[in-house]
Amino acid sequence: MTVLATTATVVPTESTQQAIGYPTLFLLVLIGALVPIVPTGALVSSAAVVAFHQTAPFSLALVFVTASTAAFLGDATLYWLGRRGMGSKNGSRWLEAIRSRAPEERLTQAQEKLAEHGVAVLVLSRLVPAGRLPVMLACLLAKWPMRRFARGNFPACLAWAVTYQLIGILGGSLFPEPWQGVVAAVVLTVVISAVPSVWRRVRSAR
Repeated sequence: MTVLATTATVVPTESTQQAIGYPTLFLLVLIGALVPIVPTGALVSSAAVVAFHQTAPFSLALVFVTASTAAFLGDATLYWLGRRGMGSKNGSRWLEAIRSRAPEERLTQAQEKLAEHGVAVLVLSRLVPAGRLPVMLACLLAKWPMRRFARGNFPACLAWAVTYQLIGILGGSLFPEPWQGVVAAVVLTVVISAVPSVWRRVRSAR
């Protein structure tokens, strides 16, 4: 009877977490792609930790599909809005938002690399902290059509989701409690995100 009671308590809780968690993850990653102030990498890593500790099959696969799909749709929407801004005399707030997060130096580097390596730079841009928007703006300035951008961005989103999910799996495997793994995954993603800016400051100081 005790075992049955425990099972009855655990299963609905896990099912409820999934019913709420996946739509929430999708929405937050989608918003994070449009408004880059949401730490989407940390969200995916945290979701992977929780999925790692769940007994339901395909939990990790669902996190991957949810995160990569939301990231792809968010990027595609932002690029479409940016293209509309490029074609408008007054621009758009979305285009200005992209420009504001793409410093001139980084934009120049992105344009040079995009001209040399094409789609490969777009794929790598999502794996480099703060690298997505300068490359996206470079694509906009190069007048890439939506189809070409989407073709390069699709594997970029897949690689991004896999990378941050692996961080979450690592955190989940190191600690017995999900919350401990979530904390470890968040700390690791924050450190990874901070490394480029710290390196740039060190170079500037030199």
